[in-house]
Amino acid sequence: MLKLGVIGTGAISHHFIEAAHASGQYQLVAVYSRKLETAATFASRYQDIQLFDQLEDFFKSSFDVVYIASPNSLHFVQAKAALSAGKHVILEKPAVTQPQEWLDLRQTAEKNHCFIFEAARNYHEEAFTTIKNFLADKLVLGADFNYAKYSSKMPDLLAGQTPNVFSDRFAGGALMDLGIYPLYAAIRLFGKAQDATYQAQQLDNSIDLNGDGILFYPNFQVHIKAGKNITSNLPCEIYTADGTLTLNTIEHVRSAIFTDHRGNQVQLPIQQAPHTMTEEVAAFAQMIQQPDQTLYQNWLDDAGSVHDLLYTMRQTAGIRFEAEK
Repeated sequence: MLKLGVIGTGAISHHFIEAAHASGQYQLVAVYSRKLETAATFASRYQDIQLFDQLEDFFKSSFDVVYIASPNSLHFVQAKAALSAGKHVILEKPAVTQPQEWLDLRQTAEKNHCFIFEAARNYHEEAFTTIKNFLADKLVLGADFNYAKYSSKMPDLLAGQTPNVFSDRFAGGALMDLGIYPLYAAIRLFGKAQDATYQAQQLDNSIDLNGDGILFYPNFQVHIKAGKNITSNLPCEIYTADGTLTLNTIEHVRSAIFTDHRGNQVQLPIQQAPHTMTEEVAAFAQMIQQPDQTLYQNWLDDAGSVHDLLYTMRQTAGIRFEAEK
């Protein structure tokens, strides 16, 4: 049983804890927030939780792994402090804002004999293994991956406020928050892209509301759409010389149907997990308790590729975070 600490008191942390507890491999023992009353309110639905408002004291407490779901721009500093304190780290996506930060965390984890994971949940879904195996003998000609969902913070933005998810100070935006899902899917299925570009509708602070990107592979392209001020109900598609594979979505695959050029259809055997985070929490626990260094290095390499792409795409769109200005 892994003792779990949590930084970040938003809804996503509750979702993670729910999946972690359901797996039977984690037990929440500690919560950090800048204000003790916030930590207490968050922890009220759980039992026997230590509360902290000082990070140094939090990292001195006796837990094994920390889940970090604070604003994006805080991830790197908090994760590095956790690793330096000898804690394994599960870092909510996007783990970092620049590629060199991921390299730094990777080196810090190795130095302190800890694991660092980016919690990009779709990457760890068994569905992508099924899809990749299905595509193994097919000539891929391209793909369209989209994830656009109207943000619950849009009314605040329209009222003149700047929520964290739309803030340059906190490294927000559609690409960083939602675009990372199609990027992880592309790298999981097709490997690292050679280059990428991105164009977006942007706020005055340069943060993107929605945008369209292209990942360039040697013989095909993957089109990416991400949005937080719009909702897309379109499926995602992978084009091959034999036909088209249609996925219900890219962020949590529940259906995959291949239609050949004559209209014949094959439904892939996609097993649905009971919780959207079930597969990632199980994967992280197994890696900590039964390490597979080859697989782990693949995870780290793929995460690095994702952050290389995110940075390249931000540069082409002119998206600049406060720390970069």
